[in-house]
Amino acid sequence: MGMNKGKGGLVFSTDQGRMCPGCREPVDACICTAPQRPAGDGIVRVSRETKGRKGKGVTLVTGIPLDDNALKAYAKQLKAKCGTGGTVKDGVVEIQGDQRDILVPLLEQKGWTVKRAGG
Repeated sequence: MGMNKGKGGLVFSTDQGRMCPGCREPVDACICTAPQRPAGDGIVRVSRETKGRKGKGVTLVTGIPLDDNALKAYAKQLKAKCGTGGTVKDGVVEIQGDQRDILVPLLEQKGWTVKRAGG
């Protein structure tokens, strides 16, 4: 009787390097750890948040229907239009300061349904 190792797979390949045990793709191209975001309801929400930021407000834009790379590029345009910094975290664009009045029309120009939420 041979030893049964379960359904483990290729862990290392000389031409691709380390392999992901989940999807059996090279670790660099792993598809099972890609963050799967909920599709959402098609509404882009613009809200303001101050908690955890020493009282400094940021404008949060959630629900933008773009993949990560396109989202980062779009966030860069938004930051430039607002003349301020910001970041993208887990599919949420954070722009420093209260930029809702600038952001809402910009997002609507893209043809998205935009709602102000919270704050």
